[in-house]
Amino acid sequence: MKPRARSPRTTQARRLDLEPVFTTDELPIEGQTLSGGSTLAHFANFVKLPHTVFALPFALLGVVYASHVSPVTWSTIVLVVTAFTAARFAAMGFNRIVDRDQDAMNPRTERRELPTGMLTVRQAGASVVVSSLVFLVAAGLLNRVCLVLAPVALGWILAYSYTKRFSSWSHLWLGVSLAIAPIGGFLAVAGSWSQPWWSLPVLALGVMTWVAGFDIFYALQDVDFDRHHGLKSAVVLLGTERSILVAKVFHGVTILALLGFGAGAGLGPAYFVGIALAAGILAWEHQLVGPDDLSRLDTAFFAMNGVMSIVVFVGTLGDRLL
Repeated sequence: MKPRARSPRTTQARRLDLEPVFTTDELPIEGQTLSGGSTLAHFANFVKLPHTVFALPFALLGVVYASHVSPVTWSTIVLVVTAFTAARFAAMGFNRIVDRDQDAMNPRTERRELPTGMLTVRQAGASVVVSSLVFLVAAGLLNRVCLVLAPVALGWILAYSYTKRFSSWSHLWLGVSLAIAPIGGFLAVAGSWSQPWWSLPVLALGVMTWVAGFDIFYALQDVDFDRHHGLKSAVVLLGTERSILVAKVFHGVTILALLGFGAGAGLGPAYFVGIALAAGILAWEHQLVGPDDLSRLDTAFFAMNGVMSIVVFVGTLGDRLL
């Protein structure tokens, strides 16, 4: 069934009703989408497939860290990548299903696949079920520890989709969701907890605050819409300037945590060079976004965070190889 077209007048009235601080023209259109009208392209855009680069390097960082205590095989790497990608697909797809009504009302998101009818809810739901099963099977093939913990991880990342209904700090819930990645990567290889025991929690803290910080940036786009529709975020709670300050604090904790992890894990100069570069990237990211200017948010959110995670992973891998 062809989706009903929205009239420009209806869209304009909706935008005026939101009384935005930033005009619609100032808000960046969602980036990192693939062109083409195929179903495959629709599914890739449905879950923002290019965003996999954000946290996959941290999952592989966990694999590299575990290689100090257990050998790593190619089959393990393939299973880790498969499990991570499937879990992320399930989480993103479920989030799109849960938020489809809000997405249809939001000028920034009304062109997504479910509001426009490019994908049906049945197709989306089936893809979430299949990807969840793929994740559980891949985790089970890794080892018993991953098999037992996989349902817990899946439940946590799916539950994130509801957090904006009751908490202003859904950013931290999302941060924990992605912080599972390096822990999972380590457990996939080692099959047991790290030594020293605190190294994995500190690494997870770094990932959690990194994600929470850039998710606050992302929430800046929708502050007026969220406030108008009763959705919660740190930006709705604190306002633009104070929420950006919180993001700065989170990212400061990120660098400190990654430094602490490197010291505890006994990593060498290549790793710490990577962290120094990551700190510079985060500092530049904060220069790109200000309280009155979201025009470069696409660069800050998509490009720089992807580069940052890759830089940290390359530093870790370089240290291991050297």
